[in-house]
Amino acid sequence: MNSTNELFLKISNIFRSACLSELEALKPGNVHIFADGHGMVIEDFIKSAEASSIAIAAEGLSVGERIYQAVKATHHAVGMNTNLGIVLLCAPLVHAAYHKNKLDSFEETLMRILQHLTVADAQLTAQAILLANPAGLGNSAHGDVNNSPQVTLLELMKIAQDRDRIAWQYANTYADIFNFGLPLYQKALDKYQNEARATTALYLGYLSNQADTHIVRKYGQAVAEEVMIEAQNFETIFWATDNPKLIQHQLLNWDLSLKNRQLNPGTCADLTVATVFLKLIS
Repeated sequence: MNSTNELFLKISNIFRSACLSELEALKPGNVHIFADGHGMVIEDFIKSAEASSIAIAAEGLSVGERIYQAVKATHHAVGMNTNLGIVLLCAPLVHAAYHKNKLDSFEETLMRILQHLTVADAQLTAQAILLANPAGLGNSAHGDVNNSPQVTLLELMKIAQDRDRIAWQYANTYADIFNFGLPLYQKALDKYQNEARATTALYLGYLSNQADTHIVRKYGQAVAEEVMIEAQNFETIFWATDNPKLIQHQLLNWDLSLKNRQLNPGTCADLTVATVFLKLIS
């Protein structure tokens, strides 16, 4: 087996592991091993992780091709949008893993990747978004992708960054993940010595730190901020205990409350997966 094949297997396996690790964590409002929700079951996400991990990590693809092929593989596997945000966030990280040299940091490599994104990348990404048909896309955003973009993928994301935190990562070299997510995840790993618990802590951190833009698009800023305030309370409770099992019932009650209100903090879940992936790959 040559080194390129070995790198493909490494990246594919790490992507799959990051997706599955997120499912093993109790993430209120999202699908996880403790509870399904929003008309989806955990098996859909497991199948999506398996299918997309091969497509997104394939050798010799552009970032746009990684996004489109991963979304297409997911659509073929489960027929619904389970991981568009994850794919959008992780595709440049996968590309950076292929192109990192010994002199540059991962962050420097990612910056170079983002700056060299093309119009073709934007057009393939637009096709992927339309195929996934995410809830809450909105007329404005739908117009951005329904007409074949004539700007680069980075420029397209800069246009959308004020209404979408995933787009914001592209425009700001993943600052949320490098400056907030990674340090918080490491702190949680040090405290709990358990990946699932650390992942829950990471998710609660993202949800406490910013209004989830998936909720904003569907229900407005005020509702998203209400969820953020609720998350801040649970984050405080979570970090106050050395054994999160003791508050699992409270988290599950909140999980049910969010799902009953049809509130899905999907952007924070996507950021959580991308953070775990970056931790493992860099």
